[in-house]
Amino acid sequence: MMKNIVDVLSLQNRVQETKIQKTKPTDYRKIDKIGIVARFLFECAIKLEIKPLTSACAAIIYHRFFKEVNTSDYDEYLIAASSLYMAGKIQDDPVKIRDVINVAHCTLNRGASPLELGDEYWSMRDAIVQAELLIARTLKFDLNFEHPHKFLLYYMKTLQDWLGSTIWNSVPIAKTAASFLQDFHHSEKILNHKPTHIAICCLSLALQTYGVQVPLTDESEESSMWYTPFVPDISKDKHWEIIEDIIEVYKRESEIDNM
Repeated sequence: MMKNIVDVLSLQNRVQETKIQKTKPTDYRKIDKIGIVARFLFECAIKLEIKPLTSACAAIIYHRFFKEVNTSDYDEYLIAASSLYMAGKIQDDPVKIRDVINVAHCTLNRGASPLELGDEYWSMRDAIVQAELLIARTLKFDLNFEHPHKFLLYYMKTLQDWLGSTIWNSVPIAKTAASFLQDFHHSEKILNHKPTHIAICCLSLALQTYGVQVPLTDESEESSMWYTPFVPDISKDKHWEIIEDIIEVYKRESEIDNM
């Protein structure tokens, strides 16, 4: 397990390097791998210039919807596009439906031009609106979720004071933890864990990645783990389970990039 933790940064770097080196963008229509639609969702989110919390919200909507239904019964890319549109409303970070349509269309169909106001455009617009209603009904209109982001910010601020500015600023702990959290939204397994647990594990993984030891803590005893005061209800086993789930995201990404 420790080797996995040490290797996660190099795995993350390899994924990023592969993306940079690839001259051809991902052809979503030709790849059938777990995580491919989540990648599409986040690529669209970047192009739409929405906030990280909004794209995370869209991913949660997408994952929650497909937890309730059979994947083969619905167009996953349509649901992803509609999730982005919904998330913009929920997070008060609205995007125009025309932008969602054209970004989704051009991302799925590389080299295509934005849709004119014709039959195809209106058909896709209607599909996104109908999908929005379907998602809302499927989720029983429960569209307010607690995100790990606010907990991560609190934990980071407290830990920064605990470690001291010299150690904290010596390595990019905050940036790495935030990256782990955002990337974890690519996986449906994010739904299996409490927001507080996810936040603390992203921070823990960042510390482990850079070999930072929190002062006055003893990791050999569960009651003396540095994160116990923050989340007393998380066990060591659950802690490692979440970290393994986060690491799995980068393994999936690497598999997609090697297609």
